[in-house]
Amino acid sequence: MVNAHIHTPYSFSAFGSISEALDKAEAEGVRVVGINDFYTTKGFREWHDGCAERSLYPLYGIELIALDTGMQSKGLRVNDPGNPGRIYLSGKGLAYPPKMNEEASGELARLRSEANAQVARMCDKLNGYLQSEGLNIRLDFDQIKSKLTRGLVRERHLAKALRLALYPDAENPAALEGELRSRLLKAGGPAFVPEEPTAFLPVEGVRSIIEAAGGLVTYPFLGDNAKGGFTDFEEDLQKAVDQLRSLGICSAEFITTRNSTAVLERYSSYLEDEGFIVSFGSEHNTPAMEPLLLRTRDSESLSEKLQAVNYRGACAIAAHQAGLRLPREAMIEEGDRLIQKVLSV
Repeated sequence: MVNAHIHTPYSFSAFGSISEALDKAEAEGVRVVGINDFYTTKGFREWHDGCAERSLYPLYGIELIALDTGMQSKGLRVNDPGNPGRIYLSGKGLAYPPKMNEEASGELARLRSEANAQVARMCDKLNGYLQSEGLNIRLDFDQIKSKLTRGLVRERHLAKALRLALYPDAENPAALEGELRSRLLKAGGPAFVPEEPTAFLPVEGVRSIIEAAGGLVTYPFLGDNAKGGFTDFEEDLQKAVDQLRSLGICSAEFITTRNSTAVLERYSSYLEDEGFIVSFGSEHNTPAMEPLLLRTRDSESLSEKLQAVNYRGACAIAAHQAGLRLPREAMIEEGDRLIQKVLSV
């Protein structure tokens, strides 16, 4: 079984540690696992060593956010349903040990700094709101950074810090943190602070960072929402494929719990037929602890067809991160050999 997109405490995660994530993967029979944190590769060493201890096969990824100002001005939604023009992109099959040229490394550090600065401003605004409501609570950004993060502070960390201050023994902490984040920190909330334009790169800039790290630029499809709807970019799949190709992107992924089985099978098969590498993951970048064993929105497990797609994608990614550059079918064959060598130990 494969899960190619898992966030860890190096960004934000349901897991308290990488060891906890890998223990859960091992217990659930998920043998091929992909780390995929925002803006950082700092968890790679722990991921590598933890997988080696458990005879799991590690995949190395990263996630960044691009902004297409043209799409933004037209109000076109890509794979962020609430922010036109904003595009989440993953890098799959990055080199291990991590390597990146000075320019890309510096740009990545700048993006992390911009992200932290935005959350620090949000923390200040949240403190002002709490004071105006007569609450004797003041959140300390530096303490949040040192105690709740590995250096990158997300708005979810603010929600967690506030929940700990208000209700440290909450029966359902994940739900409460989600509610606090939704009411206070999201757009329209009293503590919301928009990102500065400098917090985003164009797609070309994100692609440069991912390729400098040895990775495959990968587009995460949202797919169908609970009402069966799609974003402007994804509704016409052939048009989306053509646009992705024009951007030099021939790899795609899905967070499977977002989608119905029927749509996931249709979209993933179509993309494979178009020559794309396709992989699946769970994210785990919310407080809710859910299974690592993948499932769809309407099923407790992936169909055999989807499992096969996911494994082929993992094989191609494994071959890429091993430095192989071959036609897709040859990459799948070589990746299968690499994975089975580890799993057979």
